[in-house]
Amino acid sequence: MQLTRSRELRRMTQVDLGKAVQYSNVYISNVEGAKQGPSLKFAELVDHALDAGGTLLLLYWSWKSGALLPGFSEYLRREREAIGMRIFDNDVVSGLFQHPAYSAAYEAAAVRRGESSPEQVEQRLTLLAQRQMKLTAGTPIHVVLDEATLHRPIGGPAVMAQQLRHLEQLCSLPNVLLQVAPYRLAEDRPLTHPVTLLTLPNRALVGYTETLQRGYLEQETATVSRWLSRYDRLQVNALNQAHSSDVIREARKELERHA
Repeated sequence: MQLTRSRELRRMTQVDLGKAVQYSNVYISNVEGAKQGPSLKFAELVDHALDAGGTLLLLYWSWKSGALLPGFSEYLRREREAIGMRIFDNDVVSGLFQHPAYSAAYEAAAVRRGESSPEQVEQRLTLLAQRQMKLTAGTPIHVVLDEATLHRPIGGPAVMAQQLRHLEQLCSLPNVLLQVAPYRLAEDRPLTHPVTLLTLPNRALVGYTETLQRGYLEQETATVSRWLSRYDRLQVNALNQAHSSDVIREARKELERHA
């Protein structure tokens, strides 16, 4: 098991690790022996104590895969190590850029539809909050949002106004470039599905997209290059960041007048 390997690599006994994370060595033994499932708190603490770089936390989410779209846990490992990100979303605001109230409203709808349990939603929201630390870690992140994402009132006008204000604030981060793809691109918008492109430490690129059934991590060079070419064209045709900020601000003001 990865926990055992990581612990032994650090030359720590179960007792040593237990003292470091304030858990009993019996609990650790049970987790390592697959007799007991780990808690999220335990996964976070041991990942930090063993300097595992997120590996143990990722395994936790893989184990809790019922909360995640199949294929997404594979993407998470790559996202964690990425040194650059390019994102396009055409339906809702991208997860990394979501305000907590917006995320909660979106996930609550899945519970109402019977597609998720409250426990699964809580797990996804906790994971999203952890992923959003990428925004303040200095990783260069470029996102293009279709203009439709600014006008779909997830959670109602008040929540959506919060979300738009959040986007305005994120635009001020030095590592974030946010653009809006305007309606007028119409059929000339080069991407029709959400796409994420990650730059890895070795400068290789991988892509990720989703269907209703599962997520797909694309590593084939020719395919990712085609996705990148389309993304570059989208970036050129989208509004620049200053103009995008104006569009977001006007959408927010309109919502606030109705809220």
